[in-house]
Amino acid sequence: MVTYIRPQPLRVIPRVSVVVPCYNYGHYLPEAVGSALEQPGVEVDVLIVDDASTDGSADVAHALAESDVRVRVIAHEENAGHIATYNEGLASVDGDYLVLLSADDRLAPGALGRATALMENRPDIAFTYGYAPTFTDETPVPQHRFAWWSVWSGEEWFRRLCERGTNVVFNPEVVMRRSVMRELGGYDARLPHAADLHLWLRASLRGSVGRVHGDDQAFYRVHGDNMHLGFSSELLTDLCERRLAFDQVLAEDAALLTRHEEYAASARRAIARDALRRAAHAADLGGSLDGASVEEFMAVAAETWPDARHSWRWRAVDRRRSRGASPLRRLSAKSARDLRGKTVWRRWRTFGT
Repeated sequence: MVTYIRPQPLRVIPRVSVVVPCYNYGHYLPEAVGSALEQPGVEVDVLIVDDASTDGSADVAHALAESDVRVRVIAHEENAGHIATYNEGLASVDGDYLVLLSADDRLAPGALGRATALMENRPDIAFTYGYAPTFTDETPVPQHRFAWWSVWSGEEWFRRLCERGTNVVFNPEVVMRRSVMRELGGYDARLPHAADLHLWLRASLRGSVGRVHGDDQAFYRVHGDNMHLGFSSELLTDLCERRLAFDQVLAEDAALLTRHEEYAASARRAIARDALRRAAHAADLGGSLDGASVEEFMAVAAETWPDARHSWRWRAVDRRRSRGASPLRRLSAKSARDLRGKTVWRRWRTFGT
C-alpha cells in the first residue's frame, strides 16, 4: 500500500552526514562537496574518503577541508576498493541521516531539507529517495514541479521491486537513517555490481520507504569510468548480479517477509523476462548484444526461471533467430523497444517504482 502526503516544512534542523568516496575524481570534488555544503535548512558535515587516488584527489580534498571546518578527509595509502571505501566512510560519521555521494555526482539544491522533512514527519521511514536526472558534462538546471510525497510500507515497496526485477534508485538521491545503516552494516562486498540494490531491498524490510516528488533530488553522472562500475558493465553480468541480490535477500531475510516464496518467484520471472528481451534485441542485431550472444541470454533466462522455455517470449526469440536480422525487422523491433522504454520511464519518473 502507498500513502500520498502533502509536503510539510521542517520544524527542526536535522544533522546530515554526507560521505564522498573518491578515486581519481579530484577535478569533480569541489562541485560535489559544494552541492552538499550549500544545502539549506539542515546541519551538514562532509567526509571525503580518498581511495589512494593517483591524480592528486587527496590534495584537493585536504584543501577543501582547510577551507571549511565541516569537511573532513580520510586518505588511503593503498587502494581498498569501492565497497570498503563506502563502508569505512559510512561507519565514520554520526549524523542523524546519511548520504553516500560519489565525487562525480551532485545533490540538487534543497534536496536534503525535502528528504529529511519527509522522514521527520514519518519516523517509520528507513530511507527516502527521489528523481535523479542523469548527465554527462554540465549539471542540469534543477526542475521544480508540483510537490508531493509517497510512503510505501517496506514490504509493499519490496514486492514492487520483485515484480520489476531491477533497481529503481541510482544512489546520490538516497537519504537513510543512520540507525538503519548501522543495523544493515553497510554495503555487501559479495555483490560489487548490485550492492546498492541489495542494500535498498534489505533497508525496505527495516522500515517504510519514502519518495520526494516534484523536485530533482540529485544528479547522477553517466560516463565510462563510474567508480562503482569499473569491474564490469556487461548486460549479462547485470542480469546475473541482480538475480543474486534478490536471492540473497530473500534467503537471508526470509523471516521478515510474509510471502517469501511468492516474492522469490516474482523476482526470478521478472529477471528471466528481461533476459529474453535482451535475447530478442541480440537476435535483431544479428546475434549478439554488448558482447553476449542470444544463446547466453536465453541460458540465463532458463536458469533463472525454467518455465521461461515454455513462454511466448522464448518462442518469439526462436522466431527471430530463425528469420535472421533484416533492416525492416530491426527498425520495427527498435520502435517497439523505444515505446516500452518510454512507458516504463514515465511511470518510474512519476511514481518512483
